Amino acid sequence: MHPRADTVLVVPLTTSIIKNVPTHIYLSPGETGLEESALMAEDVTVLPKRWLQESRHRLRSLSNRRICELVEKIRHAMDC
Repeated sequence: MHPRADTVLVVPLTTSIIKNVPTHIYLSPGETGLEESALMAEDVTVLPKRWLQESRHRLRSLSNRRICELVEKIRHAMDC
């Protein structure tokens, strides 16, 4: 997060898995700490930083490969 930005880009994470959704990225338990989960690229949104709260758990980061995969899924969702 850039310190001067007032907003953050948010990609929802779900544990209600529906297989073969072309705009979802299925994540392994090692990436999230959850049994099954998926990022939903079709539902990206922007939120004010002031809405964020401190995490009660250790945060995890996505690899550069996963970020690039997310960009491609967003493009697919937007039909670009």
